Amino acid sequence: MTSGGDAADPDRSWWKESVVYQIYPRSFNDFDGDGIGDLRGITQKADYLDELGIDVVWLCPVYDSPQEDNGYDIRDYRAIDPEFGTMADWEALRDALHDRDVRLVMDLVVNHTSAEHEWFRRSRREEAGYEDYYHWVEGSPDEPPNNWESFFGGSAWSYDETRGAWYLHLFHGNQPDLNWRNPRVRESVTELIRWWLDKDVDGFRMDALNLLSKPAWYPDGDVVGEEQFFNGPRLEEYLSEIVETTSGRDAMTVAEMSHTDVDTAASYLGDDGVGLGMLFQSAHMEVDAGPDGIWDPSGPREFDLPTFKRVMDRWQEGLRGRGWNAVFLGNHDQPRIVSRFGDDGEYRRESATLLATFLLTLSGTPYVYQGDEIGMTNAAFESLDEIDDVETIGAVEALTRRDGVDSFADVAHLVNYWSRDHARTPMQWSDEAHAGFTDGDPWFPVNDNYGEINVEKERSREDSVWHYYRRLIELRHDTDALVYGEYDLLLPDHPSVYAYTRTLGGDRLLVVLNWSDAAATFEPEAIEPEAIEPADVETLAGNYDESPTDPMSSAFRPYEAAVYQI
Repeated sequence: MTSGGDAADPDRSWWKESVVYQIYPRSFNDFDGDGIGDLRGITQKADYLDELGIDVVWLCPVYDSPQEDNGYDIRDYRAIDPEFGTMADWEALRDALHDRDVRLVMDLVVNHTSAEHEWFRRSRREEAGYEDYYHWVEGSPDEPPNNWESFFGGSAWSYDETRGAWYLHLFHGNQPDLNWRNPRVRESVTELIRWWLDKDVDGFRMDALNLLSKPAWYPDGDVVGEEQFFNGPRLEEYLSEIVETTSGRDAMTVAEMSHTDVDTAASYLGDDGVGLGMLFQSAHMEVDAGPDGIWDPSGPREFDLPTFKRVMDRWQEGLRGRGWNAVFLGNHDQPRIVSRFGDDGEYRRESATLLATFLLTLSGTPYVYQGDEIGMTNAAFESLDEIDDVETIGAVEALTRRDGVDSFADVAHLVNYWSRDHARTPMQWSDEAHAGFTDGDPWFPVNDNYGEINVEKERSREDSVWHYYRRLIELRHDTDALVYGEYDLLLPDHPSVYAYTRTLGGDRLLVVLNWSDAAATFEPEAIEPEAIEPADVETLAGNYDESPTDPMSSAFRPYEAAVYQI
């Protein structure tokens, strides 16, 4: 990385300087031809990942699982699911990545297990030592203990005939929540974390981590109970135990924590907080949700850039000196970023590269989801029969019960905007059958546009989305100010221009993004006079052939993005 000039040496960590690439194994690459992506398929693409320039692979769950929620329902934390391969295959992948100086981060899912996990089978039989491994409440089988609702629709409680009691599941009915009040549960989790660290993983992305602590009396919530089970009363204690388990291992820790504000997040992060490395928050992913959430029948809100800027600025500024941001726009739980935040038609390339510029120039560790580096788009679903995602199916069923929806046409606008299945269509490697993902029948249909959007085609053109990602990743690696520099927002109320500076010592960079399908002018008079000096401007990156050489009062074309040294 380049020097930060006369700035004090920043508090460096390898995970701050990294670019993370998320892999959803079922949909990445199928080696054995059974239609399901697997570990050997990922290993086969190790050179691809290295050539893109990424530093870390975040691997979604490959543990043994009945696959009720595509691996987030774990039956055995110390075994690999046969559909993905064997432990030897996992070790070969780890070694292939490490040989290329790419680290491997596992998805740690410890808010819940599968109902087929040995712990739950023993708990439902009330075996000694396992009675309260999960949240059990006795009562009439006709009335759940409270009004908490599952994220996948319906009550968060299911009645178990074997035990004669209700058990809590904030997700699928076959994903019972672990009872973290039980110290034996926490000891079991500590053991499995150490087990994976001893296998040379480089850290963990921790699923639904701010759901671990639930109040023991299980009070009703105002609506669905979220204020009761997010960031619960003993969460900091539980997080501290996780951090202590990973301490001394130089491990990356990133927690998924939706419904968390900046100050609460800061209390979980860094040396002054609990000590987690970073967290995923969801505020910026809710700006286009309807009044009653993403499944509001009225549909998603129109994306409003000033609102989005205010949310991002709150986190960029709010964690300055207090914690580290995880920067993302998409993942396995979100629709495709170019379809949601850009233009997946006429300006697909331009908007996909603008989004890349945004992700790779903010303060925090950037996360790239598989396929976004080639500008993959949402699919088009015409019936509920085409949907695999349990969240989407549950939401549609809830709308049918609550709002009288009687046909897919009534909810198609929601499904085709929000469904998690958009991110789970197979990776588009080539224009061959099934996009080169498999020689068999894919577990989920490939997006119809794979003939135009695929890795092979993208890598053959220097002006492609893929090569732009590669160059921006390289720029980030070479530029301390893009990692450790201060972030300062410009033009907060501009309806289509998102601009900010990154400053470290004597190095200052300007990022200008025209987040719209019409030309827009970057007006210097709208900025504090001392904010930018127009002299000696150097263009470091741009997604058009020739970026404006002097950004001041220049017109930026639709979805044009440029990075300047100023």
